[in-house]
Amino acid sequence: MATVLDMVRGFVERLSPEPVCDDCIAERLRLSDTSLANKKVRELAGSGGFEREQNICSLCGAPRIVTRRRTR
Repeated sequence: MATVLDMVRGFVERLSPEPVCDDCIAERLRLSDTSLANKKVRELAGSGGFEREQNICSLCGAPRIVTRRRTR
């Protein structure tokens, strides 16, 4: 069974290199709340090509802090 971290990683990777906000991650993965998504993406940030920045979410179009994985 996949962990929440695995699910978040997989979701962000599928969208890469497009950025996605914590709210959209939580909604699409049916997580209990946005803070859980936020915690997991902060664990990913800075490793394996994952980064967080202020940008436009590719799903909802809102200007927010988003996570993306840079393609090589």
